[in-house]
Amino acid sequence: MGKNKIPVTPAIRVLRGKKIDFEAHIYDYNEKGGTKQTADELKVDEHAVIKTLIMDIDGGKTIVVLMHGDKEVSTKELGRIIGSKTVVPCDAAKAQKQTGYQFGGTSPFGTKKEMPVYAEESIFALEKIYINGGKRGFIVEISPQALEVVFEIGKVAAAV
Repeated sequence: MGKNKIPVTPAIRVLRGKKIDFEAHIYDYNEKGGTKQTADELKVDEHAVIKTLIMDIDGGKTIVVLMHGDKEVSTKELGRIIGSKTVVPCDAAKAQKQTGYQFGGTSPFGTKKEMPVYAEESIFALEKIYINGGKRGFIVEISPQALEVVFEIGKVAAAV
């Protein structure tokens, strides 16, 4: 796919600004499809499809959590690791306000508000990851090390 045919989202602006190589993938978004549908559409392992989760922690602060598509976040373990008594998923309205992205199209790149980013440490063992490009049905394929170019990543082992 040519670069000029992809949506130019805030996420794409960040990736281009940091000179990060990426391959764009567009597919038919299904609201209930999740990472399983993404993996099936792209013909890749769901483990390499990374979901971007916005979480509330102590004091009303928000964080970004990156997790394998086929895993869940242990909020108890994550809280213990980051020193937070509470870690709960953010409601969709607050997540959209913090990120500027619609639910189902949330990218960790180019969020409206800068937030701490935590990633499951085993993501960095993968050769390539597939992560939202800032729009429903729009995925970018990148090296997991690209995350470290953009963010000061907190690597955590909080998968279940």
